Amino acid sequence: PPPFTGVWMGDSKLCAIGVHCGNHITSHGLALNCCTDLTWFDHIVPCGLEGKGVTSLSQELGRHIAVDHVLEPFFDSFQEVFDCTLDFSEDPV
Repeated sequence: PPPFTGVWMGDSKLCAIGVHCGNHITSHGLALNCCTDLTWFDHIVPCGLEGKGVTSLSQELGRHIAVDHVLEPFFDSFQEVFDCTLDFSEDPV
């Protein structure tokens, strides 16, 4: 539940999700940390949540996980969960 939206590994956020409404436009998105330089988060309070951290797939799995490695399984899961077909004008991989 809010304010703890997203995907969490213990007290660290792995994936942020968000929705913005303004000027009669609604936009939404997500940020999945794959191999992010997490040191930048040492300078802010991520998501405004004191005492919470940020993590990445690479940190959690102890090996480098590039974005290219997660795109296909992510898109496959997205299509399955939302019962839809994604159509790309260009190959995302």
